[in-house]
Amino acid sequence: MEILKQPSLAKLTTYDPNPLLVTVTGRLNVKNDAALARALAIAPPIISNIRHRKMVVGAALLIRMHEITNMSINELRALMGDRRPIFC
Repeated sequence: MEILKQPSLAKLTTYDPNPLLVTVTGRLNVKNDAALARALAIAPPIISNIRHRKMVVGAALLIRMHEITNMSINELRALMGDRRPIFC
């Protein structure tokens, strides 16, 4: 079985974390990025770095978003433009 390497999330032309952050902010009914960071139990600069594309949304954060919003991982991935297949 040949394993195909997927492009990194940051290199995808469809990647935009802002719709994901806006949707999760709305689902949690929080007012701003600082409140979102508190709800996700992460440092506020992480949200800023993700919003400005200095960091990508990692697996652990994606799982945390899933846990507190009850949105599916596929739905969360689609919101940020991650169209990569799960398995190659």
